[in-house]
Amino acid sequence: MRFFFFFLLCCQNVFAQQPNIIYIMSDDHDNDAISAYNKQFIQTPNIDRLAKEGIRFNKAFVGNSICSPARATLLTGQHSHKNAVKDNRTRFDSSKITMPQLMREAGYQTALTGKWHLHSLPTGFDYWKILPGQGRYYDPLMINMKGDTVVEKGYATDVTTNDALQWLDQRDKNKPFLLLLHHKAPHRNWMPRLKHLRITSKQVYPEPPTLYADVSQFGKPWQEQKMSILYDMELSVDLKIDPVYYEHIPELKPSQSEKSGYNFIFNHIAEEEKNGLKEIYAQRGKLLQQHYKDKRKLLALKYQWYMQDYMACVASVDENIGRLLEYLDKNGLTKNTLVIYTGDQGFYLGENGWFDKRWMYDVSMQAPLLMRWPAKIKPETVSNELVQNIDFAPTIMDVAAVKVPAWMQGISLQEHLTQQKKLSRNYLYYHYYEYPIDHYVMPHVGIRGKQYKLIYFYTANEWELYDLTKDPQEKYNLIRSTAHQSIIKQLKVELLKLRDQYDDHEPAGELH
Repeated sequence: MRFFFFFLLCCQNVFAQQPNIIYIMSDDHDNDAISAYNKQFIQTPNIDRLAKEGIRFNKAFVGNSICSPARATLLTGQHSHKNAVKDNRTRFDSSKITMPQLMREAGYQTALTGKWHLHSLPTGFDYWKILPGQGRYYDPLMINMKGDTVVEKGYATDVTTNDALQWLDQRDKNKPFLLLLHHKAPHRNWMPRLKHLRITSKQVYPEPPTLYADVSQFGKPWQEQKMSILYDMELSVDLKIDPVYYEHIPELKPSQSEKSGYNFIFNHIAEEEKNGLKEIYAQRGKLLQQHYKDKRKLLALKYQWYMQDYMACVASVDENIGRLLEYLDKNGLTKNTLVIYTGDQGFYLGENGWFDKRWMYDVSMQAPLLMRWPAKIKPETVSNELVQNIDFAPTIMDVAAVKVPAWMQGISLQEHLTQQKKLSRNYLYYHYYEYPIDHYVMPHVGIRGKQYKLIYFYTANEWELYDLTKDPQEKYNLIRSTAHQSIIKQLKVELLKLRDQYDDHEPAGELH
């Protein structure tokens, strides 16, 4: 009996030392929409608090800039070709061993709430409640562990945070926990809260230098893409302009599906909130009627409307991060809880005249990454090391003193977090697959170093090279530069090395 109590006491001491871990991932949240990275667009005081009290990563990237693959990579610590989720339409095999499952077996309580988007049901969690598919912003449907799909009244960002806080209240207080909190916002189609849109709709957002860029000088991949704010962003569904404002304009005449989509968006919004939103969106309709013939002016307007909605959705995320951090403070959980905040990838906020992600260019490949763990991480730490989302699962497990399996392809960042130890990594590997669905971004593979980036669009047999030091906006393709042929040859060797290291068999054969 004495041995039993001694064993129980030892276990409690071990659990007390192990940190709690909260991993928060928003959808399509670009670095520039966090004031810890860029103060031009929005103030995010609660997310910024993580940077002020912890570490901000300036060079965090993903291996495949699209939603479902990023989520599969979190679970497995593997690139897309290994976890088999290469695009948004592939079902994740829930029989796979995952990081949450291994954490649970090691004594952690595990929970997931919010966006899942992997077409199967979660496994390895003590608790989960997920949005079906992309989910909707107002009165979202949620699938619970019984398999029932129920309507949760409220705004999705609030709803998922409420669920997370309720689980934290009801958990076993004698065990450490891993909580995955996945927000839908600020994913398209952007549907903000009225209180936030009333603020952002009065803002004038600075235009990126490349908003009006002439893309005709670029190769076939740029010519095929369909992510132009001017030509591909829908007036009705994306920007919530009532089709009545442009149904008599031949150049803009809305289809029946656009009209239906517009009506569907507002179906689940309470009358008072809906009327307030429509009043703001009506101003867009009136401006559209005045300026639709001037393409440059129309692009400028669509960019502003897009940013107003997007930033309002970001504001809801920041507000709810504040609620979560306040909960940790009030319940004595702050010191020994590692809080990770990231996005599933970056997002175009008008650069090149685009929205969306997918490309290996830094705007879309880069993701925000902030971590706070007051017991171990020094405040206001800044990292410029190359890290990638394959590193998240190994880091979480290593921090929790759980053995990291050899099949995970990422590295643990624990010593970098706690001791500022440098990483030996010189290049990151990237491979994008989904084509032609949605935005017609061609498949490509490549590596990103500290100065140079090499990209190969293998179905078009086109190469690109960028000097990230001299050309951070990646405007000048140096692949034909005589002065860079030596570095191109070296980078192709490094690309093959990484392709072999990660055991990727596509594209087949040598890369010449």
